[in-house]
Amino acid sequence: MGDNLNFRGKQGQVTIFIILAIVIVVLGLLIYFFLPQLKSTVGLETKDPYSFMRSCMEDKIENVVENLSLQGGSVNPSNSYLYQGYDIEYSCYTNEYYKLCSVQQPFLRKHVTSEIKNSIEEDVSSCFEALKQDYQNKGYQVNLKSGEVVVELLPKRIVTDFEYELTLTKDSSEKYDKFNVILNNNLYELIAVASSITEWETALGEAEPLKYMMLYPDLKVEKIKRSDETKIYILTDKNTEKKFQFASRSLAFPPGY
Repeated sequence: MGDNLNFRGKQGQVTIFIILAIVIVVLGLLIYFFLPQLKSTVGLETKDPYSFMRSCMEDKIENVVENLSLQGGSVNPSNSYLYQGYDIEYSCYTNEYYKLCSVQQPFLRKHVTSEIKNSIEEDVSSCFEALKQDYQNKGYQVNLKSGEVVVELLPKRIVTDFEYELTLTKDSSEKYDKFNVILNNNLYELIAVASSITEWETALGEAEPLKYMMLYPDLKVEKIKRSDETKIYILTDKNTEKKFQFASRSLAFPPGY
């Protein structure tokens, strides 16, 4: 009886070892057949020029957009008010008392797109040069034709097109010519509200934040008055926390009035 149990125990151990051996063999076969394909897929991702440019430029564009959004639409404002560490550009301004302000940037959306473009052009060129060098190091013959950088502010997104043309030649030739970066960003909508507030500033010297928040429930509008009669408007999207802030000085009254 004891010998019987020992025999059965040994049989069970042998069975377990056989099952483990089969599992190991199957895993080995899977790795042998599928690992080259996995490596190939990873290689395609790193070799894709479109992905390379998006990775290279996306953060740069986001940083530029965030910076100018907090400074009234300009990377380096010429007429601004310092508030909480930011030089916030005046959208409307007068240095006189009892006078309505004059618009400083009549075409704010166009100005912002120009600011983004001018701020990233050098980076775009550097990224394409890095892309070119990367492929040359991998044995490709590379032909790169430079082109324009086009920035568009559209509803709920910012589209940046790089009108460059890249041709890669090794065993065969491949051409790439539709490079872009698309950011999910509602700067288009925030600028529209900022422009509307500026119109009220030029017409009446004031804008009422509550009216805008009633019209746009997802928008928070703050108006902060300073000692020199400057007003800081802060527009915040409640869903994304994206901001656009700008300054105005209109229909100002002297101290003690």
